[in-house]
Amino acid sequence: MRPFAILKTSVSVTDMSFRRFLGLDQPVPRPPRADPSETETVRRIVASLESMPPERARLLAGMAYILARAANADFEISDAETATMERVLVEDAGLDEAQAVLVVEMAKLQARAAGETEDYLVTREFRQAASLEQRLAVLRACYAVGVADDSISSTESATLDQIANEFDLDPSQVRSVRAEFADRILARQLLEQRLRH
Repeated sequence: MRPFAILKTSVSVTDMSFRRFLGLDQPVPRPPRADPSETETVRRIVASLESMPPERARLLAGMAYILARAANADFEISDAETATMERVLVEDAGLDEAQAVLVVEMAKLQARAAGETEDYLVTREFRQAASLEQRLAVLRACYAVGVADDSISSTESATLDQIANEFDLDPSQVRSVRAEFADRILARQLLEQRLRH
C-alpha cells in the first residue's frame, strides 16, 4: 500500500469541487484568431517607432510614461485622460494617431504595473535628457491630463506637485503652469470640502 495514495485521491476530489466552485471546470473558450492585417499594422507602427533616433524615442517614452503616471494618480485612467494623452503625443510630440495610441497603451500598462520607485526613476531620466521647455511642456500636459475629467482631485494635485518637484523646476514656473488650471483645481477642492462637512 502506498502511504500517499489516500491523500492523492482526497486532494483530487477536493480540487474538483473547488474548481467547480470557482467555475473552472467549464471548457475554456479559445481566443479569436488575430486578424493578419491588424497584426501587420501593429508591426508597421512598432517599426516606425524603432526607426526613431534613440534620444527621441527615450524622450517620447518618458513623456508618455509621465503622462500615464499623472493619469493614474487616482488609480484609474479614464477614456478622457487616455484621449488627452493621445492628443498630446500627436500635437506636441509629432506622432501619428496610430503611434500615439500604441505608445499610450504601453505607457498606461507600465504606469499601472510600476511602483513609486519606477515613477521617480523615469521622471529623473526624463529630467536629465529634456530641456527646461520640454519639462514645462510635459508638466503642462500632465495638468491637461488631470483636468480631462473636468477637475483635478487633491490626489492628482499631489502627484502633479511631485512630478514638478522631480523635474527640478523653479517654484515660480510651477505656479505659472498651475495657475493655468486653477479654476479646475479649486472647484474640485471646494467640492471635496463640502462633502467632508
